[in-house]
Amino acid sequence: MRLKTLIFSIILILGCNKSLNIKKNFSFSKKQIEKTMYHWNFLIKNASNKYNVDAKLIQSIIYVESSGNPFARSSSNAIGLMQIKPSAAGLDIYRIRGKKGEPSIKALYNPAININIGTAYIRLLQTRNLFGIKNKEIMRYATIVSYVNGTSALLKIFSKNQHTAIKIINSITIKKFFQYVKKHPSKQASNYLEKVIKVYQLI
Repeated sequence: MRLKTLIFSIILILGCNKSLNIKKNFSFSKKQIEKTMYHWNFLIKNASNKYNVDAKLIQSIIYVESSGNPFARSSSNAIGLMQIKPSAAGLDIYRIRGKKGEPSIKALYNPAININIGTAYIRLLQTRNLFGIKNKEIMRYATIVSYVNGTSALLKIFSKNQHTAIKIINSITIKKFFQYVKKHPSKQASNYLEKVIKVYQLI
């Protein structure tokens, strides 16, 4: 009950920021990052423990995706703190949980639900789509790129065959992995990876 009350209070405080321009308010200030993430750390810790996902990775993705604004909504209908698309990541997690349909927009505006689904999706990427990557650092980077642009687009840079792609990834250095990401069909992939890494290093 106390948790729900606290979440509701935070949403009320941030409610006036519904029209927040994420890019305009984005800052690589350690102080700003800590201030922003303070509101959500208790939810992040819970999700991190539940799904065995690096809490710093969750924090970094939230900061880059929404600047910590639970009301953020993109032109492509990505919702909330972790910018979950109901018909993409939301649908995948619902299917795994045996649920019909997809999460509602209203549900995804709820920070607890949003972080839970977003973290579950990260876990899904790491244990299914990217399973087999041995280097932990490269796994983190592959997860970041997959989170924003999908696993298929990332792996196809290395090979059309998933098994072969993973094998190639395991044979290269971190520096070489970055060079491959530069070849990603979406320019967003490389820029997004750099942003999340920078935030990750500041936390």
